[in-house]
Amino acid sequence: MNSTFESIKKGLEEAVEYSKGEKVHVRVFHPEPVNVQNIRQKTHLTQDEFAAAFGISVATLRHWERGDRKPQGPALVLLNLVRKSPDTILSILNQ
Repeated sequence: MNSTFESIKKGLEEAVEYSKGEKVHVRVFHPEPVNVQNIRQKTHLTQDEFAAAFGISVATLRHWERGDRKPQGPALVLLNLVRKSPDTILSILNQ
C-alpha cells in the first residue's frame, strides 16, 4: 500500500506544480479539432451505427456534424483515434 500512496502523492504534487505554472515533466496532450462527419463517413457507418458503436447519442452526433456543438474531452480524444485508425478502433470495440 505504501507504493500506491507514494505514487498518488507524487502525481498530486506534480499536478499542483503544473497548475502553478512550474515546469514539470508531464506530457500534455492537446487533441486536434475534428470533422466528425468526415470521420463517420470513413468508417462507412450510418449515424445510428456510429453513435451506437461509440456510445454517443444520435442527437449529439448530429449536433457535431452540423457544427452546432464541438466534441470535447474524452469524446474528442476518441474521435481523433478513430480519425487516425478507424479499422483498428472498430476492431478493438468489436472484440
